[in-house]
Amino acid sequence: MPTLYFVEGIPYFIVNTISLIMFKDMGMDNGTLALLTSLISIPWVIKPLWSPFVDIFRSKRWWIVTMQFVMLAAIGLVAFTARLSTFTLTLILFILAAFASATHDIAADGFYMIALDNRRQSAFVGIRSTFYRIASVFGQGVLVVLAGVLERRMGNIPAAWSVTMLASSVLLLLLALYHLFILPRPADDRNAGEVRTAADVAREFGGAFASFFTKKGVWLAIAFMLLYRLPEAFSVKMLFPFFKDPVEAGGLGFSTDMYGVVYGTFGVIALLAGGILGGLAASRYGLRKCLWPMALSLALPCAVYLYMSIAQPTSLWVVGSCVVLDQFGYGFGFSAYMLYMMHFSEGPLKTSHYAICTAFMALSMMLPGLVAGYLQEALGYAGFFILVMLCCIATFFVTFFVRRRLQ
Repeated sequence: MPTLYFVEGIPYFIVNTISLIMFKDMGMDNGTLALLTSLISIPWVIKPLWSPFVDIFRSKRWWIVTMQFVMLAAIGLVAFTARLSTFTLTLILFILAAFASATHDIAADGFYMIALDNRRQSAFVGIRSTFYRIASVFGQGVLVVLAGVLERRMGNIPAAWSVTMLASSVLLLLLALYHLFILPRPADDRNAGEVRTAADVAREFGGAFASFFTKKGVWLAIAFMLLYRLPEAFSVKMLFPFFKDPVEAGGLGFSTDMYGVVYGTFGVIALLAGGILGGLAASRYGLRKCLWPMALSLALPCAVYLYMSIAQPTSLWVVGSCVVLDQFGYGFGFSAYMLYMMHFSEGPLKTSHYAICTAFMALSMMLPGLVAGYLQEALGYAGFFILVMLCCIATFFVTFFVRRRLQ
């Protein structure tokens, strides 16, 4: 389980974070950068559409191992195309890795429930979460720092990213070979028993999808899932460009490896700490009591980027403190989002409805990201982060109405 969920995390962060950093380092403009790297996330938006078919075609183990080899092949080929600075082919490979990663998520989560009994599922849930978080630090921190150090030493940005992607693919290859031989073969993972056709599965999923939109308060729930994280959804695609762009262009002039240390390492650790504290607070006081503090915690710390866009501090400690404050607040506030999705999904079709909620969760980040770069280019960094702060109104608006409905 530790290695399985480490592998689940690495490709996700390579596709969603490293692709943005790599394309920016190679000179892509902010508008195109945010648009293309947002489109890459489409597989996580639509994965509920094919998740039922993973249940009936082959075993979960087969899907896990096959997708791991597909992911390492796609990322390994990125190592080749990066040297050529071929954006189109590299983007196609990232999209392939994204579809494989989304499919791997489906199979891994299903395998977790099949391979472990209820007692061991509870025992391993913390380990599963911990190693996914380690993958987050590795993907957004270690790999970015490695690329930044190589950029300076090699004096060749495409070559530096090529080596970084090659190292990532070798790591994934070793883990895929390990899983090929070591991953258990549960008796229940054979698709034995009741035989269902693709048409049967499609019909069942269609029924679950339709029933989702008949749940009480569904449109308010959808509004909450789309708007609660709006400040973060706009800002996240522009953070690396903001750190990377020179001071005269409104940025902070940081190197890639400095960004990896500040945001990808300390920022991610603060995010995880905030998430843990948020979970503890919600379990003690309940979601309704915690919703406003969490909404404020998620939205208001975005002001640190507005401050930095105006003051343009050069101190690593000042910038690092701002990032840690923002990411800790986001982690704490995001707990409410996850708990609300679980609350809304309750019912006889909980698993299917939660999968649909996760699609809206991915959509909430993708849609603002499509236009974030163009807005930043039009408004400048200070103007853009003023817009981000105005988006806090949307967070407070949906929080007000959702809290009134919570018991």
